[in-house]
Order: sequence, then C-alpha cells, then structure tokens
Amino acid sequence: TTLHEMVLQTAALHENKPAVCFDECRKGAPIWYTYRDVTDLAKELTDFLQKHCHLESSCEIGLYCAPGIHLPSWILGILQAPAAYSPIDPEAPSDLSYYFMKKCTLKYILVQNDMVEKFTNRFSSWFHFDAFSVQKLNVTLFKVKWKETDAELLPTPMGGEAGNGSDKGDLEKLRVKNLDCSDGSVSTEYMDRRQPECLAYVLHTSGTTGLPKIVRVPHKCIVPNIQHLRRSIFEITPDDILFLASPLTFDPSVVEMFLALTTGASLLIVAPVVKMIPQKLADVLFNRHRVSVLQATPTLIRRFGAQLLRSTVLSARTSLRVLALGGEAFPSLHALRSWMETGNTTRIFNLYGITEVSSWATCYRIPESLLESTSELEFNIPLGFPLMGTTVEIRDVNHCVTDQGEGQVFIGGRERVCFLDSEVVVPLGRTRETGDWVAVKDGHVYFIGRRDSQVKRHGKRLNLEYIQQVSERLSQVEACVVTCCEQGNLILFVVPSDTYAGEDREILQELRKRLPSHAVPDQLMVVETLPFTAHGKVDLAELKKVFLTHKKVRQFDNELKGREELWESLQGLWKSLLGVAEGTLSVSQDSMFLYCGGDSLKALRLAEEINNLVGRSIPGLLEVILDDPLLGIYNHVLETMQLTKPRATIKSSKRRQGEDSGAVLHGEKIKRWKADAPSDQAGGELKSIALSRGGCMLQLTVDVVADCEFALNCDKGREDNTEVLNENVDPFHGAVTDGPSNIETSDVHQAARSRDLGEKPDLQAAGEMRVRARWRSDTGKCVDASPLLVIPGSSDLAATVFIGSHSHRIQAINLHSGRIRWERVLGDRIESSACVSKSGKLIVVGCYDGLVYVLQCSDGATHWTFPAGSSVKSSGAVDSETGLVFIGSHDQHIYALNIHLSRQEQGKKCVWKLHCGGGAVFSSPCLIASPRLLYAATLEGLLLAVNPDSGKVIWKHSCGKPVFSSPQCAQKCVFVGCVDGNFYCFSHAGEKLWQYSTSGPVFSSPCVSSFTNKVFSGSHDGFIYCFSLEGDLLWQFKTSAKVYSTPFVFHDRDLDDRPLIAVISTDGSLWILDTESGLLKASYKFPGEVFSSPVVWEKTLTVGCRNDYVYCMELSPAKQVH
Repeated sequence: TTLHEMVLQTAALHENKPAVCFDECRKGAPIWYTYRDVTDLAKELTDFLQKHCHLESSCEIGLYCAPGIHLPSWILGILQAPAAYSPIDPEAPSDLSYYFMKKCTLKYILVQNDMVEKFTNRFSSWFHFDAFSVQKLNVTLFKVKWKETDAELLPTPMGGEAGNGSDKGDLEKLRVKNLDCSDGSVSTEYMDRRQPECLAYVLHTSGTTGLPKIVRVPHKCIVPNIQHLRRSIFEITPDDILFLASPLTFDPSVVEMFLALTTGASLLIVAPVVKMIPQKLADVLFNRHRVSVLQATPTLIRRFGAQLLRSTVLSARTSLRVLALGGEAFPSLHALRSWMETGNTTRIFNLYGITEVSSWATCYRIPESLLESTSELEFNIPLGFPLMGTTVEIRDVNHCVTDQGEGQVFIGGRERVCFLDSEVVVPLGRTRETGDWVAVKDGHVYFIGRRDSQVKRHGKRLNLEYIQQVSERLSQVEACVVTCCEQGNLILFVVPSDTYAGEDREILQELRKRLPSHAVPDQLMVVETLPFTAHGKVDLAELKKVFLTHKKVRQFDNELKGREELWESLQGLWKSLLGVAEGTLSVSQDSMFLYCGGDSLKALRLAEEINNLVGRSIPGLLEVILDDPLLGIYNHVLETMQLTKPRATIKSSKRRQGEDSGAVLHGEKIKRWKADAPSDQAGGELKSIALSRGGCMLQLTVDVVADCEFALNCDKGREDNTEVLNENVDPFHGAVTDGPSNIETSDVHQAARSRDLGEKPDLQAAGEMRVRARWRSDTGKCVDASPLLVIPGSSDLAATVFIGSHSHRIQAINLHSGRIRWERVLGDRIESSACVSKSGKLIVVGCYDGLVYVLQCSDGATHWTFPAGSSVKSSGAVDSETGLVFIGSHDQHIYALNIHLSRQEQGKKCVWKLHCGGGAVFSSPCLIASPRLLYAATLEGLLLAVNPDSGKVIWKHSCGKPVFSSPQCAQKCVFVGCVDGNFYCFSHAGEKLWQYSTSGPVFSSPCVSSFTNKVFSGSHDGFIYCFSLEGDLLWQFKTSAKVYSTPFVFHDRDLDDRPLIAVISTDGSLWILDTESGLLKASYKFPGEVFSSPVVWEKTLTVGCRNDYVYCMELSPAKQVH
C-alpha cells in the first residue's frame, strides 16, 4: 500500500466532500477544493510529468513552493508518476538548498509560478535548465542539467564525495560491514530504494548538526504511521478538520496531510505569516474553521499564551477534539492543566520520533483522570507505546538493551527503515540511534534529553563548529569562534581580514544567506586576536568576559538625543535585520515587520537590538513588533521612555550594577556596599549586610569606628584552631592573643599537618568551576548550624562568619583569613543558626539549655540571655522595622524579643509569646513586610501566619505531618516543605495554591529567588527541585544522598554572570548547578556528613560539617587550574 493509493481509495468514496482549504487570512474568502478537484488536478500533473520526464525506477522530483491550495495535488501528482517528492524550502539559504538538490542529483524540479524568478535568480549559476509551464496547476517544471564545478559551497563528508557514490560500492560496503539487525542476528533480507514505487518523499535535516543529512522515506515506512494514528489512536472521521501546522521540510507534515486525505476529512492550510501571530491563528483555526485535530510542537502551542489557550484553543466549547504534541520535550502536567478551561474534553497525546525513522515512533495518551484531577501531585509523562511496526530499544552505555535505569533510544522495525545519505540497500530491521537519553522505570520510558556536543536552539539541533566553518569561509573573516552567552544567545567573535570594511552588518547579512535562521548569530563582535589557554585552545571564558564588558559599555553610553534619532535608529535596525540595501529610501511608517520578510526569530533580534539601543527592557515590545507597523513600534518605545526615569538616572543605576559582586539574595544582587550603599555622613555610619542560609539578607547600620577597632584588635595573629588549606604556610604558625577577660574560651586545638587533614584540599568533579578549600576551623564536635556572615560596608574590612557547634562553642571567624576573632562556650549544644540585630552590634543564637543568647558582635561578651521553656534549635528572624527578634522553641512557643536597651528601660524583654497549638517549633520563623506577616511551622504539622506586632494568629493550616522546613516568602506567597513528602505553596491569605509530591520527606527549607522567579528545595529522595513560582517543575537534579540543607542562589561573574545554585547532600557532596537548566557546573566532597546549609559571598562558600569543622571554600573558574 502507498500513500497515494490510500488517498485515491478515499477520494472515490468522498469525491464531492471538501478535501483542502487555503485561507490567506486577508480580505479574500478562503478557497476550497473537493476530493474530485484534488485528484483531477493531480492526474493532470501526473500525465504532464509522464510526458515530459524520463521517470526511472527511483525518480525524485523537487518541489519548490509555499503551502497553498494546490499543494495536495502537486504531491499526489508526483507520487502517482511514480516518483518521490523532495520539498525545497524557498526561505532556506541558497547554499543549503543547492547542497540538497545536488546531493539528491535532482533532474526535475517543480516550482510555484510566482517563485520562478526567485528560483532562477538563486540557482541559475549552478545548473542549466529548460522550463515547462503546467496548465491549471500554477507550477512550472524545470529540467535541470548540472554544471561541472570543482568548488562545493558546503563541506563534503570526510573522505567522501558530495554526490551519491556508486550503487555497487554502497552494496559492497553493506555486505562487509554493519549488517546486524536489532536482535543481533545477520539479516539476509534487504530493502532496496531502486525498486519501483519504493520511495514516498525525500527530506534533509537542518544541516546545523554538521552536514545536512538526506533522508529517503519509503512508503512502507510511513504508511503504518498513518494507518495506526488515524484508526486506533486519533480515530479520524470524515467530519474532522486537520491543520497543516508543520512546514513541508519537517516530516510531521506528511502525517498531518495524509491523516486528513486518507479518511475523507478536510485539510486546512494558512499562509506561513499567520502562524507567527497567535491571536490571528487562534481565531482562524478555532472560530472561523473549527479545527478538530491539531498536531504541533509544544512551542507553537505555548505561543498562544495561557489566556488564549483557556479562552479559545482549549476552552470548554472548543472544536479541538485531538491535540498531539511532538518534536520537543512534552510540557508538564501542571502546565497542561493551566492551559485547559474547566470542562474542556480535548484528548491530548505525546508523540516521539526522529526524522531518520520517519515520522513517529511512540505515542501516549494523557489519561482524562490526570487532566481533570484537582490533585496538586505532579506526574512525568512517558513517551508511550511503540506505533505499528516500530521497534523501540533502550541501550545503556555498554550498548546492552535494558529495561531499567537510563539509556539511549534506538528506533527501527522490520519495514520501518529509511535510507540515509548515499545508502541504497538497507537490511530489514535496521535500528537507528537517536542521541536521546531516557529513563526506564516500572515499564514506562521517560525522556531526559540529548547527551552530545550539540545544543538545541529554537527547537532545532545546532552544532557551533558548523557555524564557525561557514563563517570562516567569508572573505571578511580571518579567524572566528562562536559561543553561547547569556540565555542561549549566539555570539560570533571575529578577527577581521584585510577586506573587512568595518561593517558588522555585512558579515551577518552574508551569514543569513548561508545559514538557517535559527543558526545565524545574534551578535557579532570584532576582536584583535583570539585569546588562548595554556593548552593552546581558544579561551572562551575570556571572550565571554570581553563581550559582557562590551555590552555594558554599549548600554551605558547609548544616549538617544531625541525623537528624530530614535526614528532613524529604528529605520536602520529594520533595514539591517531584513537585509534592505543601505541606499534605499526610508521604510514606510505603515510597514509590518512580518509582511516585509521578518519572522519570529528576527522579531526577537529586533526587540533585543531596540532594548540595547535605549539601554533597558521595553515591556510588551515583541508583541508590538509582531502586530503593529513601524510607526506603532516607534510610538510604543517613545511612550515607554517618557514614562520612566530620565536617561541619566538609568545610566547611573546600571553602572552601579556593573560593579556588583557575585551573590544573589532572594533574587536581588548584593552589591559591593562600599560603592553602592548610602551613608549617613552625620552619624558616621555605613550600610552593611547580614547574609544567612537560603539567601536571606538584612541591611544593617554599623558604627564604622567600633567595627574597625573590632576588626583590628581581634585579628592580630592569634593561634587558633583554623587551618589554612590552600596557602603555602606552616600549619603550626601563629601565637595566642589574649581575649576579653569576661569571656569563656575553649582550649585551642593544635592543627593537624596538611597531610593529615583527612581530605584533599582540592577536589573538583565537574567542568566549568573549580572548588578549592581555603580554610577550615575545628569546633570540637559536629556542626549542624549554618553560618551567618556579617559584611561591613567598607571593603577594607573583612566579613565575619558566626557559627555554633554541638561542642557548645560559637565562633566568630575572619572570612578572608580564617582566623578566629573570638570563641565562646555556651551552656549546651548549639544547633540554632545565629542571626544579627538590626543595629549590627548583637548576634542572637539559641541553645539546647533553653536559653536564647544575645552576644556582642565585637567580642562575644554576653549582652542578655532569655530563658525559653525548652531547647531552642530554631534560628531567629529580625524585624528590620522594629528590631524585634522572633524565635521558636521546643516548648511549642514563638517569642518576640526586644534585645536592645532603651532610655525608657523597655528593652531586654519578651514583648509577646504565642503557643503554636501543639508541637515544638524547630524551624525558623519568616517575616514578610507586605503584607506584614510572620510565618512559623511546628512539628505538629501546623503552618501559622501571625501578626508580628500583636502575636495574634491570622490563619493556620495543618499539613498532617511534622514540618522541619523553615517557611520562605515570595511577594505573593509562602513556601514550606513537609515530612509527608510534599512541597507546599500558600497565598498570604492562607489559600493553598499548589503542592508538589516528592518521593521522600522534605526537611530542606526552600530558597526563593525573585531574580530568576524560581524556588528551589531539596528532598530526602535525593533530588534538588526547581519550580517556577506558579508551581511548574522546571528541572530536578539527582544527588548522591538525601538533601537536608537549604539551597543558595548566587551569581558568578566568571561564568557569563549566570545565576547558579549551591546545595549539599547529607553525604557531604556539594553540588553547584545552573539555575536555568539544572546542569552540573562543579562538585566537591566533604569528608563528613553535612546538615548545615551553605552561604556564598563573592568567591567564597562557607558551611559546617559533621567532622567537627567549619569550611570556607574558594570558587573560581576552571580555566585558572594549573
């Protein structure tokens, strides 16, 4: 059975029924053809081809066209000839199209009539041709005679020719190599593409994973896809309307077209530009034409936006009966539910496949019970079951088939085989590797991602070396390198040749002619020379630094002098991106970007260029570019600029941000306070900060003089129990200095020699960062508390680390040198993490002896102790407005303490206390300024929202199981983990917004980052989870043990200023991950278990360990390793 035979059988039953509709979505009415119209026109084309072409047994005919009303007739006419159709994208670079046509040795090409001039202008230099017009079908036949040429524009396969090679040679290779079938036996049966009516169509891959790969697809390979999907899965009927969503060069288009034409259904085709305008596309599909079956990529669906999805695409009254998503990773279940209006009954499917085994390999229908469930639990969506005739194997790293764990997907089937490049004969049952890795669990297969050197950009695979190869062929380029910077943008660094005329635009325009749109670099930067590493390789990290510096200079110095300059600049950007010649007249103010040759990727670039031009992000700019004329874009930018601060103010602000140090706290960058913090000249005070676990930050006011005296007096060369691990010093150095006479001091333990430290001082396990121990301090027993860092406003003074231990000791340590400034021994174990007072002069810490200790920052002297009714393991939260300290106790109370003296003698007292309704308060309270609420959690499972001024309970929620996790707040909600394995999110009014179920208890406290709009947490199931604030699971990372500690988000300016996250599992493994992708950047193994949470400041990470030590780690780029 062939594709065209199935269509002809269907057309005989439904000859007067509408088969295809083309809607240009302009003023004219849509055009309809019946099945009789389609098949009659196809017959005319077949007769014409048989008359004018020498149709060999395996003839391939090119099709150079845009989607239109004649498309099904053109394809059917070619198939009936018989021949295989080979779509050629008119918008693709000429070089790629030439390579495809030459590789296929096309002798005949059908060209849409209104594209004949474009076709001849592009390709007449490469071949001679005769042209014959086909009546009624709006198409012209080109008979091609290839010119002899020695120069190929694209690289040829290593050691091979650009052409097909001899059949005999291919067959000979086949017989001596790689004859294995999927079961490991040698096959004696083959498929030969030279057999009559073997091939249905020929495609090429994008060409950005190296060379474009030619894929020849037999009818026997694709027909089972059509038959299985239409009958058993989608259950297509003649009443359905299907949308041609995919371009002809993407093989799902074959499925979309023939699902309709082999069942008597109707196929809807729209102009490509309409697909770029979500509002218009939704109206056309679901209001005007009532589309019932839609196969698309998740990206296309996401572009509609949640509001349009709920109101139109997936509303309760939608016409859409079937939605099949494929070609990319499947969306989360939470996202799907958010797209669907209550009452929607659309059936949703997950499709998976590769072009090399065209088209789909597996399918999974999302159960209605999951889609309709109000449960907040999240489920991973499997790839599903193999489609008819398809074999799917999962092979591990040893190439062995596995039914558990991780492995790579291999796809095949007895007749589900395609011919790649010059293959002529292929064994039946051949399987193809996909490059995709999956996890197999309980009989289901779950997609993980790709594990090769390629990156995926805008949904398509991309090889950066290929872009470099093409760029280096340009006459203006002497040397170059391409890399990804900040959010996946492609930056091309060019060392110019002598022919370079100083115009970056020329190089980018040349690349647009030679590369697909998704492979064209976003920006180009000219450099004098390419920096090298010690190993003689290009230093990409150094180039990224150069680029970031260059970008900041552009933003800061871009002063627009007035409206005229803005208009001229927009004209220049418009012309540059659309390739308009420099000498042309001004662009009309009524010009629409998409109708002038723009597309969605170029629109993104235009938006970025405009943002760079004005030095800020313009809200809603992309939508305006897509929907409004040039004048509308100009007015939108102008209105935004006039509504915001003066340019000079913005410029100043951005310069200060450029001087920031590395860390991120609750999403806000911590600046170098010397450069950016305000000062009170009259009081002689500078703003300082306190930094604690999870990125919690408190701005302080510290007496500069007292702070300086403290720093100088306490750091004078005393002998202590701190070991400097990465400096060439004698481990026995130093002498004891006298501390304050009224402070209890512990015995000073002699440091062990560096060879006896028990662990390597440097142990880095993943690529881009180096983690190295700077110093460690012996406390005498396990350290489960987390560090508090107090960072002075003056950069001349070192920060201080305050941390307690089960040895009863609390230490104040110089962050830079590791020297102990002072040490106290309290009445019992210390598990509470210290907090600092609003003034910055006192620290507060709880103790197992039931006391809350308030100590002087300067020397550790006791300022006050408050007796709670039981052990205090909770850490305090400080009210930056009133200065009150809120802390919990195992006596089931929360206390509000005034720790300061005052003239009215109202200080040093408990302002209020609240019994929390049962259960000890182990976790730490959390305070939010607006709405003004204090959150606390108990081991009885209660989460309470309390008025911090009166101690009155506003609302409470019972989680049912103990809560060890400390609540953390975002602007609109509060997060907390629970021993029941759930991660909860509540509104500040007490409404549960969402929850996520992990596979183990959650002791870890959440880390909220408003900068990245994400929340992070660990679980005892060993995973680190990353969620959007709305509850979408963005990624999860499997560690080597349970995760108890609180994650910490920070920036590293040596890695593109990307936000990173540090977290430690209980086995002592430190993991530093990219917050966007969850990819591992560095790891380190401490010599003991870790229940403390890390705190990152500038290039240091500080944490406690159960081997009795406090560690300070140094973070640096991997390239600095010698």
